[in-house]
Amino acid sequence: MVFERSARFTETVDEDGDPCENLDTLRLSVFDSLREVFRLKEFDIRAINFSTYGASFVYLDGDGRTIAPLYNYLKKYTPELQKQFYDTYGGEEEFSSRTASPVLGNLNSGMQLYRLKYEKPHLFRQIKHALHLPQYLSFLISGNVCSDITSIGCHTNLWDFPKNDYHYWVKQEGILEKLAPLVPCNEVVPSFFPGNTYSVGVGLHDSSAALIPYLVNFHEPFVLISTGTWCITLNPFNDTPLTREELKNDCLCYMSYQGKPVKASRLFAGYEHEQQVKRISDHFNQSAGRFRSMEFNPKIIADITKREALVNKAEDADILKKSLFEQRDLSSFATEEEAYHQLIFDIVTQQYVSTQLVLTGANARRIFVDGGFSKNSIYMNLLATFFNDMEVFAASMAQATAVGTALAIHRSWNDKPLPNDIVELKFYSVTHDVLL
Repeated sequence: MVFERSARFTETVDEDGDPCENLDTLRLSVFDSLREVFRLKEFDIRAINFSTYGASFVYLDGDGRTIAPLYNYLKKYTPELQKQFYDTYGGEEEFSSRTASPVLGNLNSGMQLYRLKYEKPHLFRQIKHALHLPQYLSFLISGNVCSDITSIGCHTNLWDFPKNDYHYWVKQEGILEKLAPLVPCNEVVPSFFPGNTYSVGVGLHDSSAALIPYLVNFHEPFVLISTGTWCITLNPFNDTPLTREELKNDCLCYMSYQGKPVKASRLFAGYEHEQQVKRISDHFNQSAGRFRSMEFNPKIIADITKREALVNKAEDADILKKSLFEQRDLSSFATEEEAYHQLIFDIVTQQYVSTQLVLTGANARRIFVDGGFSKNSIYMNLLATFFNDMEVFAASMAQATAVGTALAIHRSWNDKPLPNDIVELKFYSVTHDVLL
């Protein structure tokens, strides 16, 4: 039995007027959700765990009170301060290589603490604990402050991957003393509230949590393309160091819940799809819903391949830096069906290049796709055709991130063996009518 509750929060702004999440509303929503679940007699709550995006800190004082906004990771970073940092610690290329973190400003969450130290020293001095958002939610229920490796190891600039420890700048700048102790991802602590018997997990970064069900169910090498606003290719079987070219093309490393590097590449394809569908809809006077269940038409794709210069394995990744479809003249398409097939063809062309970046050096023979694009038959058929030497599957699993957080602490609430059938797969074969 599954119970789901969703809520939307109105954004607030930080002291600079930049949008950010409302911590007070978020905190109240957690408690409201728990009260609602506890009233349901059909559930026996044994353990609670959390996952969220991991790229922002919540700052607590010595009494456990929040003392700053939850700064948005898209907030612009001061160029002079960024230059100061990288000039001090070995330059962008060397530093990024060691921390498996492309230069991403505030999206490198460690840089948020560095910014506070130099731009808001009065606030920095008040910070007793800086918790990534998943660990803050855990703290609300457990009263326990901790850090977990999936958040610390996720493009934060904090973790030195070759050394398998914090980068030396973290201690040098007095950041380490603000970070809570690292604990294993399968560790649980008692609830903070007297009279409750459930355990509380430490929380996980969402991308790492979503990978857990696949690691539990599949042991032969694979890659997972997790699709949403970002399409992230995760390869937990590629432990080769990030190269200069990979870093330049937005590759990075996540960290698995087992503490192992997961090489990843990113593509802003979900956002691209959303924007271009609006453009097609407006041009052809169609509802955006028209494209949600559009079937794959191999004849249209065959016509596209006759006029396109197709990507190959040796092509450089400059193709990832711009929208391929944005510059296309929509009046050149006879129907919205043709235009939409071209859009998906362009997106899969970029996805092919992006995924190839993390396939090198690994022996993966399977690709799993989850999220929105896994339900798009045009995308899936084209992906299988582009990757014609691999097995391509659409993966179906409700709430993969939530399932992953439960599996991470499985032994604390369930004495049965780990399940091996929680991921449903649909195989897509090569479309031979389409010549690539």
